[in-house]
Amino acid sequence: MDLVVIAGMSISAIDVAVIAIYLIGITAFGIWIGYRRNTSSQQYFLANKSLGWFTVGAAVFTSNISTLHLVGLAASGAKEGMVIGNFEWMACFTLIALALIFAPFYINSRVSTLPEFMERRYCPQARTFLAIIGLIGALLIHIGISLFAAAKVFESFLGIPMVTTIIVLSLFTVTYTALGGLKAVVMTENIQVCLLLGGATLVTVLGIQALPSVGVHDLAGFKEAVAPGQLNMLQPVINDQGHLNGFSWLSVLLGYPILGIWYWCADQTHVQRVLGAKSLKDGQNGALFAGFLKITPVFLMVLPGVIGYVLWQKGLAQEALGKAGTFHLLNVAATGQPDYNTMLPSLINYLIPVGLKGLIAASMAAALMSCMAAALNSCATLISLDIVKRVRPDTSDKWVVIIGRVATGVIMVLAMLWSTQGDQFGTIFEAINKIPMTFAPAVTTVFVLGLLWKRGTKQAAMATLYVGSLIGCAYFLVDMPGIGKMILGTGKASAGFTGLVSDPAQGLGVPFMLVGPILAVFCVGIYVVTSLLTPAMNPKEVALVCWDHPLAFLKGRLTGASDPRVVTMILLAVVGVLYFLLR
Repeated sequence: MDLVVIAGMSISAIDVAVIAIYLIGITAFGIWIGYRRNTSSQQYFLANKSLGWFTVGAAVFTSNISTLHLVGLAASGAKEGMVIGNFEWMACFTLIALALIFAPFYINSRVSTLPEFMERRYCPQARTFLAIIGLIGALLIHIGISLFAAAKVFESFLGIPMVTTIIVLSLFTVTYTALGGLKAVVMTENIQVCLLLGGATLVTVLGIQALPSVGVHDLAGFKEAVAPGQLNMLQPVINDQGHLNGFSWLSVLLGYPILGIWYWCADQTHVQRVLGAKSLKDGQNGALFAGFLKITPVFLMVLPGVIGYVLWQKGLAQEALGKAGTFHLLNVAATGQPDYNTMLPSLINYLIPVGLKGLIAASMAAALMSCMAAALNSCATLISLDIVKRVRPDTSDKWVVIIGRVATGVIMVLAMLWSTQGDQFGTIFEAINKIPMTFAPAVTTVFVLGLLWKRGTKQAAMATLYVGSLIGCAYFLVDMPGIGKMILGTGKASAGFTGLVSDPAQGLGVPFMLVGPILAVFCVGIYVVTSLLTPAMNPKEVALVCWDHPLAFLKGRLTGASDPRVVTMILLAVVGVLYFLLR
């Protein structure tokens, strides 16, 4: 997804005041709720394991949504259609896996980090590897790229340099995150999830109310106005050009779990909220509540993009008939092609009155701050507990917390420096999905088989992590457009060339969503073969961190309507009905 400076937006002094009040207020609230002078590491990193299911679910959800997410979903809704919503609804299934398969061992083993759990299942080397992966992912993706995208959008709102926006938002976020710890992060996220969903709902409702102005008065008219297939969640395997469809039902079905299990079940940034739950049931139902919340972006973030597409197309039609246009979409500079990345800001500028623009901008700030705060707190936890505490086990609890606070500031500075380089990426939305593909298949394999297959060994885990990640890195490099153009030779690459693997004309034509399962097959092969060729681990120790058999998590009597398995069935039913209606 190309990110450009979006011009033409205006914002009043009232809107600026609303944004300022929000930033100051949320920072003060975070410090008040979380800061304690003599806080313990348990309280600082895991909120003293006091979080209820609602707080856990809201925090898991908001730690995922960044400004890039908001802008990207609206842009993709306008360009690709509702199919991009699969990235939201498929998360429900991986969150179910987190609740039923992963969380019981994470919480019952009372670990503070996922790398610590990997050490218990495999070996110290696995803990180190996963800690490094967690830090890289948080720094480059969760904080850096999201901060860059947000700065681009806020530049259009406030008319100030991107670097200034980065500094201001970073200072507010790092202040309450460093001082308040996990409790400050998750309690502010409870407020931010309401603001985020409220702002998205406002844009959606006002967009629907604007449709009659362009001659769309009912659902039938809306269906006629959209592009073919734009309202369908499920797309065919082969597109109209005879190539593999990048977002086909097959790509989503096979590809999303590879990224999704790493993202939702094996990444410290999101799972840390579950680790802070006051009970196993709260952690499980919190993850499932996040699954219900993940249903909403399809209607509140993707659908506005489709509505904007209709407003734009109908506006063009009215202009062709000599009537006044209604809604305009900016073009990509020097191309004459529509810039779908401007869809959400353009909708806000067109639909939202003075005063409420500040509220929408605050909701976008909330999205960014939640994402950054979650990643910052997880980085501090990884550095303090998985690196410092292991190197110097005698470090006092007080100093562990101090190191965590300092680490938060250092990581924020590094992320700020990295975010200023975001212009180096031509397709940043696809990049943030491709970067994890270098290690997600290996990490997913090691976690899933480690929990479901007792025969898995530490040698197999390390071989899979090393070899699988090397193969993933090789894929990422080969599929970079710049490297592909060098291999093909000067001037031989066509316009719009996407890479030697993904490009359908001059490459293999394999979308990145299908590359994931292919890499995962190699990783599973490495893991299984190595496990069978190496000595089995101590069965008593493995039994503490591994299910007896793959379906063992379904055992036991149901305890009522709040039983996580009952909640899971409700979530599956809701998602199933929605898929049937929008198939």
